[in-house]
Parts: sequence; structure tokens; C-alpha cells
Amino acid sequence: MRTRWMVPALAIALAATLPSGVAQAAAPNAEAGKATPGHHGKVRCEFIPTPENPAAKPVRPPRPWAKKRGIVEVTLKTNFGDIKIRMDRRATPCTVHNFVSLAKQRFFNRTQCWRLTNSERLGVLQCGDIYRAEEGGPGYKFDDELTGKETYPRGTVAMGNWGPDTNSSQFFLVHSHANIPPAYTVFGRVTKGLNVLDKIVAGGIIPGPTNPQDGQPKNPVKIHRVLVRH
Repeated sequence: MRTRWMVPALAIALAATLPSGVAQAAAPNAEAGKATPGHHGKVRCEFIPTPENPAAKPVRPPRPWAKKRGIVEVTLKTNFGDIKIRMDRRATPCTVHNFVSLAKQRFFNRTQCWRLTNSERLGVLQCGDIYRAEEGGPGYKFDDELTGKETYPRGTVAMGNWGPDTNSSQFFLVHSHANIPPAYTVFGRVTKGLNVLDKIVAGGIIPGPTNPQDGQPKNPVKIHRVLVRH
């Protein structure tokens, strides 16, 4: 979305080496997320409409109550092969709840992963944008769920953002490492399919305007559909 998604999409306060327009990383929340404690094993999450960035596809915001426990198994069916991800609701209930809601509404189906980076500081595949890199979300945002101790080794699945508490649909998968501040909610791990990410990286990158190691995958990466089991 113009330059604004690029702010910290993977915005990562590495402005010189990272994505375009990366603003200074926000200080992490003192507690994991800002979800309101609930009852019967649930927490309340707030999904705030963004009329300035309307939904790129017909989609409803998730219901406000998210489960606090349970494992979710997700499979990204891509043109390069399957990528399996495990998500644990305990640490990031609202983020997992959001991803499951979007997946069940087929928001990610027939979309493209528009951004690939492969530098010494950042090695990720970025997905979840509908129109192009940094553009096309679900029409709402929600808060971070951070401890301040997040790290991003190979296999990490985390949310992209525009700054503090601006999560929506964009997420990234770390294919090598990401030396970035703990400002991006980690909500899953790749359990199978790292070789798929390796194949995508081996295909190369179309150099971006500011960094030859940050641009579109040379061979388009398409998500045919997302399967959820929980």
C-alpha cells in the first residue's frame, strides 16, 4: 500500500539494509499482547476497522473471543509444495485466532507471496498481501502480542506490520534468519516444508528499487489454498 505498508511491514528498524521505509521499531509491550482476560478459556481481542485501507476481499473481522489454549496445524498449499506450520494459541491467542479466521474465509486462497529477501540481516518470504507487496489487507488491524524476547530463527512464522499494533493479514516465514528487533509477533513455526522455502530462495529475486536482495521472487510464489486443522 503505497509506502505506508513498507513502513515496518517487516519494517524492521534496519532502514538502511532492510525494506523500504522501515521506521524505528516500537518498544514491545510489557505483557504479551493486549488481549483482555476472559472466561471459559477465552480472551477478548479487538479488531479495529481501517476505513482508510478497506478490505481487499470480502471478509469479516474475527469474533472478539479467542481461545487461550490449543494447537492449530496449518498447511499452505503452494505451487512449490506444501508448507506445514504449527501454531500454539497460548502465547498469541488473538493472532492465531485472526489467521484461522482469515484462512477459513479463504482470504489467503489464490494469493501471491510478493516479497522475498535474502541478505545477511534478513531472509524471509512475505505473504498475506492481496494486490502486491505491502498492499491489500482485510480492512482491520489488531494489537501485537509480544514479550520483548522474540527471536526469529529459521522456520519462524511472524506477523508483518506498519508499526505498533497494526497487524492484519501480512505474515512472513523466515527461510534463513532475521536479525530484527522483537517487534513482530511470533505465532507459528514451520514443521515441514523448509525445503520448499529453500527452492523458492534458489529461484532468485527480482531486485527491488533500493536493495537487490529485497524484491519479488523471480519465480512467482502462489498460495493455492490454506488448510487448517485444530
